[in-house]
Amino acid sequence: MATVLVIGAAGKTGRAVTAAPTSRGVDVRAAVRSAPRAEIAYAVGARSISVVDLESGAGLDEAVTGVDAVYHLAPNVHPDEVGMADRVARAAARAGLSRFVFHSVLHPDDASMPHHLRKAEAEKVVRAHLPGATVLRPAAYHQNLVGAALAGRLAVPYSLDSPFTNVDLADVAEVAATVLTRPGHEGVTYDLAGPEVLSVRDQAVVAADVLGHPVEAVRVELSGWVAGPGASLTPQARDDLLAMFASYDRGGLVGDASTLRRLLGRDPHSWAETLRLESDSMRQSSNTVL
Repeated sequence: MATVLVIGAAGKTGRAVTAAPTSRGVDVRAAVRSAPRAEIAYAVGARSISVVDLESGAGLDEAVTGVDAVYHLAPNVHPDEVGMADRVARAAARAGLSRFVFHSVLHPDDASMPHHLRKAEAEKVVRAHLPGATVLRPAAYHQNLVGAALAGRLAVPYSLDSPFTNVDLADVAEVAATVLTRPGHEGVTYDLAGPEVLSVRDQAVVAADVLGHPVEAVRVELSGWVAGPGASLTPQARDDLLAMFASYDRGGLVGDASTLRRLLGRDPHSWAETLRLESDSMRQSSNTVL
């Protein structure tokens, strides 16, 4: 039975990427930054845990020992993304691993967003050590707005009319499981965009129809965002996200869904389909608890 290492397994994306291979009978070793986060990874199917410090590299050699593939997912907008990619890729190369997947972002070469450029540089670093690495470049997730839609208010600090081709995280995780476990994806880069172009205003209209209750779209003033959600961030992370909002104002984030459709062998989930699936899942979980 194959074993894959998922780095960053306790986060939102990491949990999805951990769950997808386990559903195919693959053993997942979850790399987490601290022992208390192990339970999060176990809950979505991880069979074993490695505690890894991506900033120093401590624990990486032990984590990659005995696995067949690695999925590397760095913390969001981390300033040392390139250094982390270098340390992880070097450890995988030392272990003789040929199957390595790097989680990047749609349009990493967009110079208006510093954290995208760090992804682009990290891609180059990974490929320098592991030429056969696979790179996944997902668009923004539908799931980023599902909770807000259920609450009836999509509030964002950028234009309500900018276009996006958001993607279902479950679809991204399904592709991740495929490239981690099946041959034919070596050295390839895949853009993973959703099947429809929608603005936040459009998403609110669709959500109201699907969920059966009003959903408003609201633009948050940047000053309010800085004083609210942005206040808990480091200055670097806050500046990165402000640059991203400005980029979204100018042109949103749009990609081509044809690659994702081909990799899935079906149409990717639309915003409406994701809302239905997520709301049904939450309702079932609530019923189970009751």
